[in-house]
Amino acid sequence: MTEKSRSLSEILGSEQIPPHLARSVIEERLRNAILDGRLAPGRALRQQELATLFGVSRMPVREALRQLEAQSLLQVVAHKGAVVAPLIGEDAVDTYALRVILESEALRQSIPLLEADDIALARSYIKQLENETRHAEIGRLNRLFHMSLYSKASNKKLLRLIEIELNEEERFLRFHLSSMGLGKLTQDDHNGLVDAANDKSVEEAIKVLERHLNTAAKTIKAYLSTQPEV
Repeated sequence: MTEKSRSLSEILGSEQIPPHLARSVIEERLRNAILDGRLAPGRALRQQELATLFGVSRMPVREALRQLEAQSLLQVVAHKGAVVAPLIGEDAVDTYALRVILESEALRQSIPLLEADDIALARSYIKQLENETRHAEIGRLNRLFHMSLYSKASNKKLLRLIEIELNEEERFLRFHLSSMGLGKLTQDDHNGLVDAANDKSVEEAIKVLERHLNTAAKTIKAYLSTQPEV
C-alpha cells in the first residue's frame, strides 16, 4: 500500500484529543507525518475530515493548518484547500542562496555567544552523522547540527525562517538522498564550521557555510535535472 492510498487514521491515529491540547497535538502529528514522508507532497488535508478523526471542532484544526502553512509545510490550493507542500524543486538554487543570507547573519549573531557546551553539542551531531546510514535520520541530524550553531542568535524570527528552510531540506534528503548517489555524507564542511565557531572566527565560518550551501545547491540542481518531469 502506497503512502498516498493510506487513510489519515492509519497515518495519524484516531484517538480523541482533549480540547485544550487539540491545536498543538494536531499540528505536531501533521508536522511529523509530513517530515517523515507519511503524508506525501500534494496530499490534501481537509478540515472536516481531521476534525472528525480527532473528535474536535474545526477551529483547532484550522489553526494547526495555518501554523503548518506558516512553516511552508502546507500550501493552500484553489478547490483543494490545504495540501502538503512540494519538496525542493526548480527553485533549489534560490532556496540555498536565501539560506546563505539568513544563516550567515545567524552565525554573526550566535558565534560570539556560543559556549563550550554548544560546541560539544554540534560536534556530537557530526559524530552521529558520520555513523548514520538511515536517510531520514541524516536529514534530522543535519538540521539539528545547523540549528545548534545558530541557537544563540538574538533574532528569533530569523531562526524561525531558517528552520523553515532546514525543514524543506530535511524532507528532500529523506526522499532523495539514496537516489543522489552521495553515499556517506562528508562532514568536512561541518567540522570546518564548528572549528571556526570554536575559534570565534565569524568570517571564516561564513566562508565555510557559503561553500557548503553552494555545493549542496549544485548537487541538488544536477540531480533534479536528471529526473523525469512529473
